[in-house]
Amino acid sequence: MKINMAHGSGGNATRELIKDLFQKYLNNEYLEKMEDAASLPSSNYPLAMTTDSFVITPLEFPGGNIGKLAICGTVNDLWMSGAEPAYLTAGFILEEGLDFKLLERAIAALSHTAKEAGVKIIAGDTKVVQGNGGMYINTAGLGFQKYNQSMVKAVVQPGDAVIVNGDLGNHHACIMSRRMEIINNIQSDCANLGPVVKKILQSGAEIRLMRDITRGGLGTILNEIAESKNISIEMEETKIPIDPEVQSFCEILGLDPLYMANEGKFLCIVSKKDEKKVLEILHSHPLGTRAGCIGHIVNTDTNQVTVKTRLGGRRIVDILYGEGLPRIC
Repeated sequence: MKINMAHGSGGNATRELIKDLFQKYLNNEYLEKMEDAASLPSSNYPLAMTTDSFVITPLEFPGGNIGKLAICGTVNDLWMSGAEPAYLTAGFILEEGLDFKLLERAIAALSHTAKEAGVKIIAGDTKVVQGNGGMYINTAGLGFQKYNQSMVKAVVQPGDAVIVNGDLGNHHACIMSRRMEIINNIQSDCANLGPVVKKILQSGAEIRLMRDITRGGLGTILNEIAESKNISIEMEETKIPIDPEVQSFCEILGLDPLYMANEGKFLCIVSKKDEKKVLEILHSHPLGTRAGCIGHIVNTDTNQVTVKTRLGGRRIVDILYGEGLPRIC
């Protein structure tokens, strides 16, 4: 069965699609009312809100699909601000010709990942447009800022450690491999970072800031931080974790892992005294076994990001220029 324009008409086909698929996987006390807006209980915590859109090609890939990606990408943005995700909305734009079974797998993964992340889908929308069997998902996420008190007042200082939770570039290499029909064992790192981030935030460590490393890669994210915080950052090339198969993939195609997209990686800048504590937490969790301190904040006024190479020299790491890989998330 394929999605057709009738599924977006608002008539019987739309009702059947909602009943047979969306309600089957996503129904809860908010959605079952079938109202135009969800009424939410009040909270004692400040709110954090984010929005995101997912246009990835292909829709399914080793390690996930667009449904899993939509939840992970949204909740990770909230966790980076110290907010515990609670509610999400999801809007689906379906192209005619989309295979119904593929859509069902995406919705099932979205539902499963949302439950694992402890969030509820409280509102949704579906539209059907002309096309070639594609799908796009737009989300909004709402969370409670239970753990961001220290980050709000934090000032990044010389000597602070820059930590990443694992290998860089897997998602980018996975998607590119699929498009180029290259056979390898590389899987996307698409993951909900909540469990390990929550442990770090609850540890009492002095966390200056956190960012998830998505489009533009680590190099771009660090440049954005250096500019916004008026600091300089120096990395050590030998300490940047990269999966050997991804490294080989990059060498063959002339790619730089510092500019490659990830969907389950984040960086945190922590006080020097808490570097060991944060690394111990990361190493004790499956999402952080390959975590490492890749560099430190240095006392210069250049607002530059540099990397100390294996040969002992230094090079400037600039922001990503050009297109990168489109439709990556």
